Amino acid sequence: MAEVVERKGKMWVTMGIVRSGNAYCSIEETLFLVEIGALHLLDERGICLSLKEAYEKLSYAKGGCFWELFEVYRHLKSLGYVVGRHGVPWSVKGQNIKAGTCSLRGSQDRNELLEMKSKDKNSIIDLFNSMQIIDVSPAFDVYLPNSKFRKSSPGDPSFVLYLSRGSPPSRVDIEALERKHGSIPLKFCHVDNGRVSFFSFDRVELAVLP
Repeated sequence: MAEVVERKGKMWVTMGIVRSGNAYCSIEETLFLVEIGALHLLDERGICLSLKEAYEKLSYAKGGCFWELFEVYRHLKSLGYVVGRHGVPWSVKGQNIKAGTCSLRGSQDRNELLEMKSKDKNSIIDLFNSMQIIDVSPAFDVYLPNSKFRKSSPGDPSFVLYLSRGSPPSRVDIEALERKHGSIPLKFCHVDNGRVSFFSFDRVELAVLP
């Protein structure tokens, strides 16, 4: 993760999580912003990292992110969606984002999050550690573009996106996931050689032929 030490612009309304008044970016958010030239990523010595060096951090990152997940995130953000890690709250009620200018300070390890209360720090780490990488795993809560979006009260996502890294989920798996998420729609995605594909399932009754 990266701690946001200075920020400016409307993009922070829909990016980053807030804890104890501080904002933090996930790995995929950090890389996306570096790619579009919206931030400077600093290492622990205050030296600005190149895009190549930022990619290298992804290769050994332990924050539940990997290249396919980043490609999915980048694709959705490029289309204008509001995208957040599934199961990670945007903010804690009653906490606000402070104003500033844009810059990020990266940490080589999530345990190096600066000036963060121990309780909040452990809660974030536990959330990211709980995300197991399996054939089908929850990736993002996705919201339609919305100028009234608020981290303090985001509401239900437009859909929950699952990433498939192997065979498509079975009917039994899909039904179990549908029960888990209730009325929130589910979509699935698969990445193959850089191409991101999305799919969903629906019940269809075929007519009985004579």
